[in-house]
Amino acid sequence: MSEWKESKLQEVTIFIKDGTHGTHKDFPDGIPLLSAKDIENGKILIPDNCRTVSEDDYKLLHANYVIENDDLLLTVVGTIGRVAIAKRLSKKITFQRSVSIIRIDKNKVLPDYCFHYFQSYKFQQTLERSKNASAQGGVYLGELAKARIFHPIIQSEQQRIAHILSNYDSVIDQTQSVITKYKDIKHGMLHDLFTRGLDANAKLRPSYQDAPELYKASELGMIPKEWEVKRLEEISTMKSGDGITSEFIAESGEFPVYGGNGLRGYTTTFTHQGDYVLIGRQGALCGNITRVSNKFFASEHAVVVKVNIDIDVDWLSQKLDEMNLNQYSEASAQPGLAVAKILRLFITKPQYNEQKEIGKRLIALDNKVNAENILLHKYQAIKRGLMGDLLSGRISTKHD
Repeated sequence: MSEWKESKLQEVTIFIKDGTHGTHKDFPDGIPLLSAKDIENGKILIPDNCRTVSEDDYKLLHANYVIENDDLLLTVVGTIGRVAIAKRLSKKITFQRSVSIIRIDKNKVLPDYCFHYFQSYKFQQTLERSKNASAQGGVYLGELAKARIFHPIIQSEQQRIAHILSNYDSVIDQTQSVITKYKDIKHGMLHDLFTRGLDANAKLRPSYQDAPELYKASELGMIPKEWEVKRLEEISTMKSGDGITSEFIAESGEFPVYGGNGLRGYTTTFTHQGDYVLIGRQGALCGNITRVSNKFFASEHAVVVKVNIDIDVDWLSQKLDEMNLNQYSEASAQPGLAVAKILRLFITKPQYNEQKEIGKRLIALDNKVNAENILLHKYQAIKRGLMGDLLSGRISTKHD
């Protein structure tokens, strides 16, 4: 193991500043004025609709420095502890006071190493303890300057640590991009499959604009001629789940317990058997859709949907998700799903074989997203473990 040293942040930085405390007029097509919300997942986000300031205001704010590549941006007001490192800056930017700008002395510690160290549990806990007692909660720059950073003295070791952790960041970013791609594909498919559907050859029908003879008028607009329009109460039954009984055991038992947000635990008894759709019925989970099967226990936080024999459960679960049922919640201190209102909603009903093929295609995409999410959580867990080991000096990188 190489020799390590603990330094105060002020000992390894050229300066520590925060963004502007003043008020500034918005200036169209000006220089982006960003805040803590624009530091996310290790990156600086520049939204198209972000606030912008004039060149004159920018020059006043940055009379003594400008934000450069390798400067660290750390959120110090509101949501504290998010960090990004400036890389390949292609335009001028400035920040509000919720973000601290930290320029590392590269002769002492590498900025890339500090970027990862700032995300470590130890440093994040330091920030938490340094929060002032204001209603918003924040870290004063004087307290931030005294925060300690543990680092190898040999910079090549710092570089290797940063390289290993950055590689995992790249894998995590790539996995998140794949998840986004699949979600975008599904979003496009949802509209086509639920408005045009599939013909007898399992091909996407031409749109109404391209082949109006394939469509008919209905309560829901123009739909394929083979489809019907039904109320949900005509194709399914709905009832609230059961209260948690004394037999409910949080982490044991043979049968899964489902609530408004999916799996909640296990129990020794079950209340339902077969294929069902569950709808979250309370609070922020109103309208949340879960597809379940086999023997299970449904809690009082779920509406249990049993379909008729001519309805494919996968298709209906996808259709209900697309309908955004949360909009039918009853306004109250604890919003609840208006089941009677939902049962009266109209829904397009393709033939069973068409339903089944539509459900199959959408579920396949969901399965891909789920598989990538499993990988994402795996990579994130590995990185957390590596951070704990590498940034504490418990293990050393392999080197000659």
